[in-house]
Parts: sequence; C-alpha cells; structure tokens
Amino acid sequence: MSSQYGDYQMEIYLDGLRGVTPSLPMDYAGWEERARAALSPSVWSYVAGGAGDEHTQRENARVFERYGLMPRMMVGATRRDLSVDLFGLSLPSPLFMAPVGVVGLCAQDGHGDLATARAAARTGVPMVASTLSVDPMEDVAAEFGGTPGFFQLYTPTDRDLAASLVARAEAAGFKGVVVTLDTWVTGWRPRDLSTSNFPQLRGHCLANYTSDPRFETLVSTGTKDVVSTFAGVFGNPLTWDDLPWLRSLTDLPLILKGICHPEDVRRAKDGGVDGVYCSTHGGRQANGGLTSLEALPGVVEAADGLPVLFDSGIRSGADIVKALALGATAVGVGRPYVYGLALGGEDGLVHVLRSLLAETDLIMAVDGYPGLADLTPRSLVTRPGM
Repeated sequence: MSSQYGDYQMEIYLDGLRGVTPSLPMDYAGWEERARAALSPSVWSYVAGGAGDEHTQRENARVFERYGLMPRMMVGATRRDLSVDLFGLSLPSPLFMAPVGVVGLCAQDGHGDLATARAAARTGVPMVASTLSVDPMEDVAAEFGGTPGFFQLYTPTDRDLAASLVARAEAAGFKGVVVTLDTWVTGWRPRDLSTSNFPQLRGHCLANYTSDPRFETLVSTGTKDVVSTFAGVFGNPLTWDDLPWLRSLTDLPLILKGICHPEDVRRAKDGGVDGVYCSTHGGRQANGGLTSLEALPGVVEAADGLPVLFDSGIRSGADIVKALALGATAVGVGRPYVYGLALGGEDGLVHVLRSLLAETDLIMAVDGYPGLADLTPRSLVTRPGM
C-alpha cells in the first residue's frame, strides 16, 4: 500500500516505542515560540510583525475559526487524493511555500533560501522564491530537484531590469512568475520602525540584484552604491496599463499576487494572466482591511475556473482544508515554514511541511472527504456569532 501524508503520525508513534520522542514542536504555537528564541530580535520582529497594531494580521488567522467542516460518514475515505493540477503541472498536494523576502536570514548558516529549496525537493511542496534573497535565483533553482519552483517578482521601475530578472528565472527553470502588487511601497510596521530596521537597506537579501547585469549597469552609471540603487528602483506602482507589458515578458504562467476584489480578478483574467493569488500579505502591508479568507469566495467566483492561489493566516492543516473548501486551487504557507527553518534548519522546515500535510490528510480521512473535489463551500458551516 502506498503511503499517505497522514502516515507521518505513525512514524512518530513508532519512534516513541523505541524511546525516541520528537525534538521539534508539533504545532504552530510551539514552532513560533522556539523560533523566537532562535532568531535575532531584528529578524524575529521582521518575520513575526505586521502592519499597524497587527489587527489584520491576527484576523487573517482568526477568521478560520468562523468555519467548521461538516463530517460525512461511511464514505470509505481509506485513500485520500490530495494531488492537484496547476498550470499544467501535476503536484502531489495543493500546499506551497509562499514567498518570504528574508527567509535567507532565518537559517543558522544564513542561506535559508537554499535550505527552503532543498526542503521543496524533499517534500514535493513547491517554493515561490522571493526576489529578495541571500543567494541568486539560479543557485536556489538548482536545489529544487524534481519539484517545480516559482519566482516572485517585485517589479522594479526599470523595465530592462524587470525583463532581465524574468529572463533569468526562465533560464533557471522556474515554472511560473508571481508578480506581487501590494508592495511597491512598504506598509506602516511599528515593530520594524521602533528599531529602524529594514533589512534590504542594510544590504541584506539583494543577491538577485547584485548578480544581475542590468542592475550592475544601473549602479555604475548612477555612481551610487548597491543599496541606494536598489532603493531607487524597487517600488513600481503598477497600473492596469502595465499588464500587457508584464504579460509580454514571459511565456511562463503569470500570476498576480494581492488580488482580492472580484473586479480586479476579471481585469486580470481579461489581461491574459494564468492565475490570481488572493493574499493580504499576511497582514504585513496594510492594517484595517478585510482578511484573505473573507475575500476568497468572491475571487473564486470571478476567476470562473482560473486557478486561484491563496495565502495569509494559514497555521494548520485545518486551515488548509477550509481554504480548499472555499475554492482555493493551491494554498500557501508563510510564517510556519519560516519558523521551522529557524528552529531546525532544512529538517525543521521539512517537519513543519509534513506536519501540515499530515493534519490535512487526516482531517479529510476522519471527516469523510476522499479528494479535493469533495471539499466545497457546502462542506463548511459558518458558526453563529463569529
């Protein structure tokens, strides 16, 4: 009999019979607590913090509590199929690792991007590699093994630099380009402001820029240093008029990240994108708005069959199941995998991914949902008063 993700729990129980108990925590609260002790205060605040008083960040996680999965019995969910087809790729599960710009700093050896890519290779969980990385994208992509990876683009104001970054991603073997729309300017983040800490302005995570021939030209012709040049080209407040240009940069699947309004979904679809990514950046960019999960049903309806990626607030397998039931094609996890990396390196990250997938699989088994197609909005009940 082939393995299922839920078998991870039996591995742990059988290890216990040999006197071996887990060295790593088994839930989000434990990962977070241990990671805080492992990371430097400045990196911890950057990863853990959000915008404003962090209300939206908290709500992104809390909103999942409004929904309960309705159990269905006697359906014979002995085998569960979590596989998904995404942009012509056959993936073993709908889980992926969302882009995190400082993940490179979260590993003890300072090369967290490479460790994340190696974890993707071991688990089959794709990584969306950030533009802001410690190691160049080519080195990151080389660690993916047979697992597809995606490149996340912070679109610079210099169009030739944007074209160069995308061309490099294509050449490196990435299978899609995710364009982040909500970070052309950084949100108001009191935790980082209190320590005057913005890692990129301190020269961190700029390897994709310093390894780029177009960026080198901008540095030399502008007679500026690397950080000043980066700061001058980073933020591009894109408009819908820019979409044809973005589409022209690549034949790879193009996914727009930060889409929450149904009208924006329709405009993106009309503009030839291959997928939309419903995200509020984990509450890091804007406080006081709605949560990603609240936006998801409207995004799915407007997408009308176009793949919908989702992130923000995922803390458990139960959260993954609920996002899938509300129509997400694939579900991204952010802080949990970063915490796993911080507390246990590559192995810690793999542990977090396997734990999330095991819980997802076992919930589907216990509650009678053999496949992803069985999870629909009708599978969920909204709890009164929440």
